[in-house]
Order: sequence, then C-alpha cells, then structure tokens
Amino acid sequence: MLDQFQTCTPQLAETLRKAQLLPISEERKTVLGPLIQYIQEKIDQGQEINLNFICTHNSRRSQFSQVWAKTAAEFHGLAINSYSGGVEVTAFNSRALESLKRSGFRVSSKENGSNPTYFLFHSDTADPIVAFSKLFDDPANKASQFAAVMTCGHADENCPFIPGTEQRIAVRYEDPKAFDDTELESEKYDERSLQIASEMLYVFDSLKHE
Repeated sequence: MLDQFQTCTPQLAETLRKAQLLPISEERKTVLGPLIQYIQEKIDQGQEINLNFICTHNSRRSQFSQVWAKTAAEFHGLAINSYSGGVEVTAFNSRALESLKRSGFRVSSKENGSNPTYFLFHSDTADPIVAFSKLFDDPANKASQFAAVMTCGHADENCPFIPGTEQRIAVRYEDPKAFDDTELESEKYDERSLQIASEMLYVFDSLKHE
C-alpha cells in the first residue's frame, strides 16, 4: 500500500504512514466492525458504496471522516461515494480545514457567504473532494441509499430517523472543539484528524476485493 502513497504530496504521504502506524484498540476495532461489514457486503454484492458521515453541525468530525474515508478508499483502489452532512448548516470549521492542510492536502475554495465550498486535493491527478457544511439530505449528497455513519453523540441521539439510511452505524469521535482558542488547539485537531485517518485506513485495509 505504501507505494500508492507516491501519487500524493510528500507531506500527505508522511501523514498516511503515521496514520498506518497509529495503534487502534480492540474496543475501537469493535466499533468499526459494522462499517467494515457494511462495505464488504456492498463489495460482495457488486453494489455502489455510499457513506454519509453525520454530525450535528457538519463542521469538524464529519468533515474529517468524509475526507479521510474517500482518501483511504482511493489508496486501496476502491471507488466509493463519501458524503457528510448535519442537522444544522454552519461552515466547515477553519481549524479543521487548517489541520487538513497541515496533513498535506492542497486546498482551494469558492466563496459562498459564511459557508464557503472547499476543494481538497490529495494528488495532482485525482478529482478534488468537495466539502462544505450542509444538511445530511442536501442535493450534493446524491445517494438515495447509504450508510449513515454517526460521528457525534448529539446527532446520533437526536436524529432517530434519517431517510435513505440502509444501515445506521455509530462511529463517534471526541470533538476537538473543546480545545478551541487554547494552546492545545492545533495539536488536538491534528490528533483527531490523524485518529480518523488511521481508522479509515484500517477499515479499507480490512476489506477483501479485487
């Protein structure tokens, strides 16, 4: 797999190598198990894989998850549709975006008031990952049937029904927002981003496919 990192920026390749080496506890592997099973069943049935990562504001954890899931899948040679959304529209948090830049993504943007659209590139040849804050059922999330991957407790507990969901999977992450405007801000955003990268690499590395 490491050879596949050669297509991306050196900085991102190094981040992915670090993510691969990050230990994943048995408890977290159990949490990730249903997501692995869902994707594997889609592969076995030759069906489209649609993942919609959902958090309340679609600003931090769900954005990290969308970006890293798409990146991990592509480096494993697997085509998926990776989406994200929330129950309120805010903006892709600038701290999360800066963390992804530090990881090695090249980013451009299109201004749209208080909720810009960002284009994240992991290589010069791949299409960008398009990211902005939106509701989980925004037209940009084109799939009508998907796995709703709940990345925060608030959304998981307060959204009892999400139309279009084939399977609801809780993969919760601690919110780096708790460290906003502190000396630990950058460190904690990078820590959460790297954890999500590590777990998404583990998910796609666990699959059996051609």
